[in-house]
Amino acid sequence: MDSSTNEITHEFPLRFRVYKDGRVERLGRFAVPDPAPTGLDPKTHVQTKDVVVSSESGVSARLFLPKNSHPDHKLPLVVHYHGGAFCLGSPFDRAFHNFLQLLAAEANAFVISVDYRLAPEHPLPTAHQDSWAALQWIVTHSNGQGPDSWLNEYADFGRVFLAGESAGANIAHYVAVQAGATELVGPKIVGLLLLHPGFGGKELNKMYSFIYPTSTGFSDPILYPKMDPNLSRMAGAKVLVCVAEKDSSKDVAVAYSEALAKSGWGGTLSFYETEGEDHCFFLVNPRSDKVGPLIKVMADFINHN
Repeated sequence: MDSSTNEITHEFPLRFRVYKDGRVERLGRFAVPDPAPTGLDPKTHVQTKDVVVSSESGVSARLFLPKNSHPDHKLPLVVHYHGGAFCLGSPFDRAFHNFLQLLAAEANAFVISVDYRLAPEHPLPTAHQDSWAALQWIVTHSNGQGPDSWLNEYADFGRVFLAGESAGANIAHYVAVQAGATELVGPKIVGLLLLHPGFGGKELNKMYSFIYPTSTGFSDPILYPKMDPNLSRMAGAKVLVCVAEKDSSKDVAVAYSEALAKSGWGGTLSFYETEGEDHCFFLVNPRSDKVGPLIKVMADFINHN
């Protein structure tokens, strides 16, 4: 065996390393999958199942439905995109699954979380394109004639929210802008829930440069929303930006909020900070006593005009 195949060509700590033969080894907390089974959860009474969004791309999603749902009382629909620096994570992983179960139960909302394709095997903006295509697939259910019975029967397409944490918040924002700019027909996107959002900082991120080779850097609207000529057209009448006190990227979330406020978008912007916690603590430390209050803030945002 040629030992050179074990040579590492690129490595990003706690994210991934790439070998000379093209193999990708994921690193960090979500490197090894910890799959959560579907079915009825006895604690939250939330039912889950998985659906195929696109057989061509392989994109799928997990659905979270409160147990006592009834077609006569349709539920607000939360379309969620998971975090993980665009290269880690999945809604099928236990950490994300458990958090979304709590949200579905507390908010009495129908949640669908998209399992987009990951970098570096699928360079950006593949994750964004998959996620936008997934929303379009979800929207095919808005007339009750889509391929999935749960979405047809239980989702209120007059109350749609886009949500995500970290890289997933970046994606949720992108999808909202596309929905507004294209005047997407079918859903009424009421708002966005952006938890610890991940955008570009004052310096260009080396990993982003590797997983997003076509990026234009500081002028790229995916990394720097203030550069997007369609920012003011973003769908949604309200946005909740959540940050953590000890998160080193908190200033990125603040900069995003300021850019949105200055864009002419015209919606309502809310800001919630969790004291004493770090980036995506609700996934890393789900037993934190700060998780419950965060979930409640999100639920209130969903259920109040």
